[in-house]
Amino acid sequence: MYFIVVKYQVKPEFAATFMEHVAEFTRATRAEEGNLWFDWSVSVENPNEYVLVEAFRDDDAAAAHVNSDHFAAGIDAMRPLLVSTPDIVSRKVDGEGWDKMGELVID
Repeated sequence: MYFIVVKYQVKPEFAATFMEHVAEFTRATRAEEGNLWFDWSVSVENPNEYVLVEAFRDDDAAAAHVNSDHFAAGIDAMRPLLVSTPDIVSRKVDGEGWDKMGELVID
């Protein structure tokens, strides 16, 4: 699976409406056959930083995502809203989804 985390530094004047601007991109990506999850959060330390945690089933699913029309449209929609180039961690990892945390088991 491809596991990806992206940090977006949003211009302060767009922080409150950022999710509206990426709503179609989010909906379309979540509808992709190979998408496992596509989850947005806001940093608890910086209200202008949005964090996207996403995963795709395999190489083909990841390639289909970045080559889709909605990916290009999403990038174009975000570009004027951002302060800087987003930071990303993108790795191919073993597994097919979330595992339980062994160090913190709740009975």
